[in-house]
Amino acid sequence: MNVKNILKYLISLAIAGGLLWFTFQQSHLDAADLWQKISAADYRWVLLSIVLTFVAHWSRAERWRILLEPVVPQRPTAVDATTSVLTGYLANLALPRAGEVARCGTLYRLSAVPVNVSFGTVVAERLFDVLMLLILLAATFILEFDRLSQFFMEFLGGKLPKGSSGSGVLVLVGAIVLGVGLLSWFLFNRYREALGRHPLYQKVSAFVVGLLEGLLSVRKLRRPGAFLFHTVLIWTMYYLMSYTLFFAMPATANLGPLAGLTILVVGSLGMAAPTPGGIGSFHLLVGQVALLYGLTSQDGQVLATFIHGVSTLMIIILGILSLLVVLLRRNKATTAADVLDDPKAIRLG
Repeated sequence: MNVKNILKYLISLAIAGGLLWFTFQQSHLDAADLWQKISAADYRWVLLSIVLTFVAHWSRAERWRILLEPVVPQRPTAVDATTSVLTGYLANLALPRAGEVARCGTLYRLSAVPVNVSFGTVVAERLFDVLMLLILLAATFILEFDRLSQFFMEFLGGKLPKGSSGSGVLVLVGAIVLGVGLLSWFLFNRYREALGRHPLYQKVSAFVVGLLEGLLSVRKLRRPGAFLFHTVLIWTMYYLMSYTLFFAMPATANLGPLAGLTILVVGSLGMAAPTPGGIGSFHLLVGQVALLYGLTSQDGQVLATFIHGVSTLMIIILGILSLLVVLLRRNKATTAADVLDDPKAIRLG
């Protein structure tokens, strides 16, 4: 790891620590109160969440195997794919964005799938995850617009105009977006030739084309229906993993399904932040959005910490077990240095 990467990691760690300190200071929640409430939870719901977590990780591995079918002579086993996925999750806890590389490197060691081939499929599946998150975000805004408009306005330091309703603001925002879209389309058609010669436009255009090709690539799969099924199953499990934990504590047991959807979407945005494992960013966003459903600041922060803690603990346990599987199969694998030095690791399949 070079100095630049070390500096980026330290900055990421500092941001996570700062956000975590800020959220606990704002909620006036100390370690003793946090532990008292979490230790009193009904851990039968935690066990159910653990089962759902494993289903989600298995489903992600199965979807990855479907993506690999057209590009490798023999797709990896379910055990190898699941082990690689869990190793990648563990790496993400240590270093943001390192999970994809660790996942592909592990699969090469276990199944000899070239790294650049598997990495391409990981990028493709990330496109579908982003699409699913956008769909869920749009659905959540439609179903919970009053609450979310209030949340984002207050989070950004503003407030809704006096006497305005969420639906009225939604119509206004829709009209503005439509107007901007029509104006942009008119300007684009008028100055298309000039834009086509600009380097920035060319880069953006190439990116958009690649994005669309990646999304449409599902049509080339041998089992596109199974791919879409696992994509929906993954996100369903993500939703149920956190929602079942609501019932583990009295303060959150009465929250409805829409609260679970909102926390899933907002929590996913927090996990996407450049902090190790979403630490700090997840706690801040989920703790704040929980206030919209009648929770106190302390109960909201307990819920955020509880959900994140259970998820992180499962990743650590399953990730370590996956590393043990890799080590026990050392005789069939290459070393990490071999992955970098062996030209087979970077050839097209």
